[in-house]
Amino acid sequence: MELNDYIREAVRHKDLAYFSFFLHHFEKRLNSVIYRFLTRNGIDRYDPARFLDYKLEVLQMLLYCLPKFEPAQETEFLKYAKHYIQNGLLFCRMMDEAGSFASLAEYQRVRQIGAIYNNSGKRRTEVVSEFAAQSGYKDESGSADELLSIAQRNRSIVSLYRTEQDEDSEETGEDVTRDDSWNYADILWNGIQAKAVAAAFDQLSYKEQWYLEKRNAICLTCGRVSPLSTQSTFEDLAVNFEGTAASGAERFYRRTLDKLRLKLPESGLVHTVTLKQTECRKRNKKQPPLSTCIRRTTTANGVRFGLILKAAQPRS
Repeated sequence: MELNDYIREAVRHKDLAYFSFFLHHFEKRLNSVIYRFLTRNGIDRYDPARFLDYKLEVLQMLLYCLPKFEPAQETEFLKYAKHYIQNGLLFCRMMDEAGSFASLAEYQRVRQIGAIYNNSGKRRTEVVSEFAAQSGYKDESGSADELLSIAQRNRSIVSLYRTEQDEDSEETGEDVTRDDSWNYADILWNGIQAKAVAAAFDQLSYKEQWYLEKRNAICLTCGRVSPLSTQSTFEDLAVNFEGTAASGAERFYRRTLDKLRLKLPESGLVHTVTLKQTECRKRNKKQPPLSTCIRRTTTANGVRFGLILKAAQPRS
């Protein structure tokens, strides 16, 4: 079942057991959303107690909006609850501030004018006028000035202005509904014809496969992507195979890449163009010299044609 299916069943049958199944699958994503919110809002270290407070508040907001959700609508529950989740995070953030606020709406207005003042570098009167025009305080500029005073005084151990949404409640980056979990196979094959690449890779020899995997720090069998720090150097590759020099290992690696690339068009899903330089000459030495290269080109379907490439070169 999809996440939305659990919510539909929970609302339709009025049974929170389905909601518990939803939380079981959503909890990992929820934990990452809360953790990013904490670390990106200026909190200098991870606090398990604070994390639990934020998580319980978000769960309370999810339970609050659950009965209001209409299963017949095509909207996903997480998109519907996104505003409630963000408000829950901001409410907990408000509790961490040094001062007190009458409501979450007042806190959001304080954050808004504080962000304008902190990011624009404008004078106080200009910030008050800009905020009053944006928020409808045209006849009550004193209220806007008071909010700015609160924002300047109310700096606790965390930054008041940093947030995952801008101060008029429009999102700017953080998507609380997005699944950002790491799946190495999906990352490796994203946007690539996986079957065609795997079939071409299987046609290579063991040595060629080993070179490609070690140099790129990947496993084309399971799709795992290792840290770039584990990437083998050409010196390491040379030692492990026949004791060749690093330059020889690099040439073999590049020949293997070309071999893999040329096998891909055979599947019909990938097309490639090969450029081969056949001639290079200089002309008009008195003028800024031009380097002219004539290249013979072969496309995937066997058509050959020539390219003349000219590039101006700086005087030595």
